[in-house]
Amino acid sequence: MKNLIYLPFILFVFGNSCTSGHKDIADNTMKTSYLKPYSENPRYWEHKGQPVLLLGGSKNDNLFQSQNLKEHLDELHEVGGNYIRNTMSSRDSGDVWPYFRQQDGKYDLDKWGQEYWQRFENLLKLTDERDIIVQLEIWDRFDYSRDNWKKNPWNPENNINYTVEETGLETEYPKHPASDKQPFFHSIPGMPMYNKNLDIIRSYQERFIDRLLSYSLDYGNVLYCMDNETSTPPEWGKYWIRYIENIADEKDIQIYLTDMFDLFFRPQECRACQQVLNQSDVYTFIDISQINSRNFNQAHWDTLQWILKERDKFPLRPVNNTKIYGGENSSWGSGSNEDGVERFCRNVIGGCASVRHHRPLHGNGLNDKSKATIKAVRKIETVTNLWEVRPRMDLLSDREPDEAYLSAKEGEKYVIYFTDGGTVKLDLRQYNKSFIIKWISVNSGEWGSESIFKGGNYQEITAPDKGGWFAVIE
Repeated sequence: MKNLIYLPFILFVFGNSCTSGHKDIADNTMKTSYLKPYSENPRYWEHKGQPVLLLGGSKNDNLFQSQNLKEHLDELHEVGGNYIRNTMSSRDSGDVWPYFRQQDGKYDLDKWGQEYWQRFENLLKLTDERDIIVQLEIWDRFDYSRDNWKKNPWNPENNINYTVEETGLETEYPKHPASDKQPFFHSIPGMPMYNKNLDIIRSYQERFIDRLLSYSLDYGNVLYCMDNETSTPPEWGKYWIRYIENIADEKDIQIYLTDMFDLFFRPQECRACQQVLNQSDVYTFIDISQINSRNFNQAHWDTLQWILKERDKFPLRPVNNTKIYGGENSSWGSGSNEDGVERFCRNVIGGCASVRHHRPLHGNGLNDKSKATIKAVRKIETVTNLWEVRPRMDLLSDREPDEAYLSAKEGEKYVIYFTDGGTVKLDLRQYNKSFIIKWISVNSGEWGSESIFKGGNYQEITAPDKGGWFAVIE
């Protein structure tokens, strides 16, 4: 990590803003323990000099807007969670927007809404105190279409700063944002819908980013994701990655950035997804959240392993899952709450650096099921660390599809995940020594039985009961 040197009499100012009382980036009390890929295995994260597996679940995406934030973070921390998602979104009831609202109801984009930024700073402070990693999503496409656009301050109808004629932004965008019909996301020269009038929008977008960074760069527990499940061409996100990196570089601060593409559930067909995998100089970590919808059972595992093998062809980076769907059995493929548990556990065994249950209704959030999965994985870590093992399905036999999954350091450590009970054989022919097997219930997060067996052959491993189980063998 680069050394951070600041002169106490220098003040960095971001944009034209109201005073807020947060620490300035030039303050020499700034945090220096930055999150980074683990030096000994860059497939995982390191925080404050120690490797760390990121596990999470939360009730909402834009947690900084929550009224009982401290209690919710404490609840997560208590069960071993250390990872949240935070969209900079304002579309839910009770949320505030980042701009000043006049008495006539219109917004002034040249003045900040102090409550929004105070809430954001509070999130950063509370998570930093609890060693919880925050993955920010800066642009959430759902804020900029349909009913949400009608109340958005960026809508020309809702602010005093520009008109439809001056910018080309319309007052309504009724289609699903996946259609990518919103010029807001084409304000970069060279993009398909770009026109020079959008330069006004881009200037306000840049000013928003400047303001956000004036808070977030004070903290070393932040990851930066440009979008929520975007279908916009990659040039949009790349512009903001470069923009943010340049500001961080000026402050001599190392940060990690990516973009999240909607089609990661079928990555072989997604050119943007493949750019994320092979352009390690641009995307310094990878988010594959959308693999956790529409993909079920063995197909989920197979798609994950395809992604990780493609990642391994290039400089290694962590692969994150900030959204694991599972709830309500939606028509588009969220699956059941149990599907969410299984995806969570497969991602852990499969080699991912972060896993987080998506909010209800399409995820387990921080319910009893998600808490149990976090507790179960933390119990694995009392025996072995996930960054010390790798997927080794070749060592399992007599296995039905989706019955069990294995990561191992052969001859030393094995972690098997059974999705719903079952029996498999583990190849221990080369290791004629004793092994201890410890069971952990995925359903409860509690320890099960423990026993000793002799290697030197194929060892039959049978889960104690139906339901999800981890077998930890050493």
